[in-house]
Amino acid sequence: MVRNVVVVVLALIWLLPTYLLIANASVSNDTYSGTAKWFPDSFGLWDNITAGWRAADFTDAARNSLLYAVGCAAVAVLIATLAAFALVVMPIRHKTLWFWLIYCGTLLPLQVFARPLFLAASTTNLYDTRLGLSIVYVAICIPFAMFVVRNFLTTLPPEITESARIDGAGWFRLFWSIHVPLACPAMAAAFVFQFVYVWNELFFGITLTLSPEVQPVMAALASLQGNFSAVGQPAVLAAALVVSLPTVVLFFGFQRFFVTSLKSNI
Repeated sequence: MVRNVVVVVLALIWLLPTYLLIANASVSNDTYSGTAKWFPDSFGLWDNITAGWRAADFTDAARNSLLYAVGCAAVAVLIATLAAFALVVMPIRHKTLWFWLIYCGTLLPLQVFARPLFLAASTTNLYDTRLGLSIVYVAICIPFAMFVVRNFLTTLPPEITESARIDGAGWFRLFWSIHVPLACPAMAAAFVFQFVYVWNELFFGITLTLSPEVQPVMAALASLQGNFSAVGQPAVLAAALVVSLPTVVLFFGFQRFFVTSLKSNI
């Protein structure tokens, strides 16, 4: 009983910022006084969404973020699965060393990579391009995705690999026909993690891009926030609410795979 009460209280505390976001995004821009409201005294959510969307031209930015989030997350998960397969299944030497060499990419703050990535992008003419930003996102997403898939593969019985090898299956066949289908829940969970990360990423979105045609949606939202006096704070909040919806929809869509993967890793 006590545990249930604690869980409910923590859930309500966690949902409180979301409620305030929705409540203040629903306030009519004409009646907004600048003070946060617990209960909106007017309803202008649809008008606020329209005003915020048009002010920041979110259409191109949302298209860019969808491209980055889906494409980069998918490529990163595929590469991470290949790395996890090599570390768990294939008889390579120094597996622990290779694991930590890859996983170290998650241990350093992203700001450490800002200067070298900026210089590299400028030197190779990849600055302010979709390709340059995509390469960065893929590289950043690989370590954690590899960690998730590797932990799942370690739970599979080694007899599966031994039986397939006895039947004459090569490493390529073993990977695509056996381990990829079995690792689908872990790959789906890793994809959700990386999709959410890329969609919400802002730091590299504003340091490695400049043009609105290339920038992700969070960079567009940041520019709208910087000019909120022109459109009103409720419009900014309404735009932020709409921008956050794809990650929520994706999580609930992949929830079954997400939970299965977490149970296997635990």
